[in-house]
Amino acid sequence: MELTRWMERGTMSWQSSSEISEDEVLVGAARKGDREAFGRLYQRYARMVHGVLLARVPPGDADDLVQDVFITALRRLSSLREPAKFGGWIAAIARNRANDYHRNSEPVDPLEDDLPDGQAGDPPQDQARRAAAALAALKTLPETYRETLILRLVEGMTGPEIAIRTGLTHGSVRVNLHRGMQLLREKLNLESDESGRRKEKA
Repeated sequence: MELTRWMERGTMSWQSSSEISEDEVLVGAARKGDREAFGRLYQRYARMVHGVLLARVPPGDADDLVQDVFITALRRLSSLREPAKFGGWIAAIARNRANDYHRNSEPVDPLEDDLPDGQAGDPPQDQARRAAAALAALKTLPETYRETLILRLVEGMTGPEIAIRTGLTHGSVRVNLHRGMQLLREKLNLESDESGRRKEKA
């Protein structure tokens, strides 16, 4: 990939005392052409960008769009007014890229939600189908909750990490996770009940 090749060239030297100030140093170095600095930003924010995209686009397209987002960020790095806020800035680029994706895409059929209940020992394809159904349910939640939950449940980020990477306050992240989990549980329980009723009628 273009981005990967670009990051493999060049060297960098930097030191920092906190993640925010480190971002500022990395952005400054990357603006001067330091490939390793931008590579470090990529390593730090790729999971977050993937989660933001996954909240909005089909899973199969999220990986490619991550590359697009970072290439766009690299090209626009000089326009970033506050280098310490790189995380919120690149999250906004990811959201805009997802919007562009939907404007330029053909509509697709939704995932099938009527999936059987499974056990831990089920074949991988059944587990994958249930995971896809859970992701589909998650994607029906309001955008704010959906994005934060995907960062936590799919990308494995902690609450404080989500706050640092996205620029949200810790309180907002806590509220989004708490309310989002309540809504997700309600949705999954409702779908499970409806699936059980359909099976009884069959």
